[in-house]
Amino acid sequence: MSRILILLMTLLSVFAFPDPPASGAERRAVVLHVNGAISPATAEYVTRGLDRARARGASIVVLQMDTPGGLDTSMRDIIRAILDSSVPVASFVSPSGARAASAGTYILYASHIAAMAPGTNLGAATPIAIGGGLFGGDDESDKEGSDKTSPPEAAKPPSSVGEAKMINDAVAYIRGLAELRDRNADWAERAVREAASLSSTAAVREKVVDFTAATVGDLLKQAHGRVVRVGQADIRLDTAGLAVEDILPDWRTRLLSVITDPNVALLLMIVGIYGLIFEFLTPGTVLPGTIGGISLLLGLYALAVLPVSYAGIGLIILGVGLLVAEAHAPSFGALGLGGGVALVLGAAILFDTDVPGLQVSWPVLGGVAIASLAFSILVARLAFISRRHQVVTGAEQMIGISGTVDSWTGATGYVIAHGERWKAVSGEPLAAGEDVTVVGRNGLTLKVARSVPQT
Repeated sequence: MSRILILLMTLLSVFAFPDPPASGAERRAVVLHVNGAISPATAEYVTRGLDRARARGASIVVLQMDTPGGLDTSMRDIIRAILDSSVPVASFVSPSGARAASAGTYILYASHIAAMAPGTNLGAATPIAIGGGLFGGDDESDKEGSDKTSPPEAAKPPSSVGEAKMINDAVAYIRGLAELRDRNADWAERAVREAASLSSTAAVREKVVDFTAATVGDLLKQAHGRVVRVGQADIRLDTAGLAVEDILPDWRTRLLSVITDPNVALLLMIVGIYGLIFEFLTPGTVLPGTIGGISLLLGLYALAVLPVSYAGIGLIILGVGLLVAEAHAPSFGALGLGGGVALVLGAAILFDTDVPGLQVSWPVLGGVAIASLAFSILVARLAFISRRHQVVTGAEQMIGISGTVDSWTGATGYVIAHGERWKAVSGEPLAAGEDVTVVGRNGLTLKVARSVPQT
């Protein structure tokens, strides 16, 4: 009884007087790393990272960036998470030589604190894939240290109503973020309309970012005491002496990042298609069908989160249909070659993106073309080989076999062929016991002729 009482008192003390937070639990800065093109995997990583930072009681989240741009939908997911975050977010373009081009510029404008390392640049936020829902960096405007603070040439007018609508929407979006964080809204509009870029020092001078910092520690030191608006309240940052904690992508995020790479997604689709074709051609092998099914499902998932062209999907479906037709009705390579061409063309235009890191590379397209050509050559070779082989199944395999006359009257009789007694006809009189050769067949009646003795 005493033991039970002691146990109840222990539990009561645990719930009534919980342990104090671990030392430094609310004195930490969480660092998230955004490297490469901004994709659905990046958006999920940042969103989950902000949630984990809030759960751990972090004082600030540092979003360390080096990105050429990325998908518009993923960029907006990240910005929405930043705006909804109860933990201040500091975007940091780092290390030296890094950039926050295109979509990275929008994220920088949305953050509570914006900082850049020396030798970095940002800008070139013009939508470059009209209709594809993407933002990507321009090669010339993204060069390290580029400084376009002088008045540029007049921006090229939109080539269509759709392009004008997309640019105006992007301008309104980034101006809204600039006004929210009290940053240079006019330069933000230039970054969209004219693909303007700035170096780190010029960005501070133009009031696009708050300051330059060499390291995360330097950023935290300079951010200390600044007042930022989080939600509907203004708070003063207390970032002095914070412990820095890196949150790296988990296995789920890394897997999503791999399969949403357009090259990997395309290869998964091709492996899945050919795996299922081989499984249907040779039922019971199991392995090709299993690998093909898994690969195809992963590839379809990647297509669901990436911007794709319906024309590319149509060409891939046509190519698969032609390859299947070649396997079942061999045309000595014609259908297979046509299917391969359709498959390669579909793969080339499948992903509607010009963003570096979100493109299908030429070596992958070459591999798809070689695989399609190899499949066509294999089917054509099997067709030629089968024509030279003797038929061993079906009605045609009876033609040319030998037999013996069992009984005969006039032009008809019975013969023993293939171990069976068949009714037969012949254009010449035969006698029982003679050797004959089957030269034709009409239903269950064989047409035979006297065998010619070999010398």
